[in-house]
Amino acid sequence: MHEASLAGGILKLVEDAARREGFRRVTALRLEAGRLAGVEVRALRFALEAIAPGTVMQGAEIAIDETEGQAWCLPCAATVPLARRGDPCPRCASHQLQPTGGTELRVLDLLVDD
Repeated sequence: MHEASLAGGILKLVEDAARREGFRRVTALRLEAGRLAGVEVRALRFALEAIAPGTVMQGAEIAIDETEGQAWCLPCAATVPLARRGDPCPRCASHQLQPTGGTELRVLDLLVDD
């Protein structure tokens, strides 16, 4: 379950920001996880909630926005929606696709108390 490792990385990023910016507590954390990022959102939320006690994230509301996947289809020469890696192009059924969106995992917002 690599979501536990991702949660640890997110916590480190938030704690580094707390030291740098001088806040003591995060009340809300909003993340973006693309459907093609290879992240199980429920497992990531669980991992974040499990490691939060005793940290600046204790009690924080966690929101994770899932963004749709997109890919460039070589035969169609067009951007198409893509639900999962390995799926064919919804227009021509080709597998010659290059993901172009929905591959990110990033922190969007922090609401903090100082």
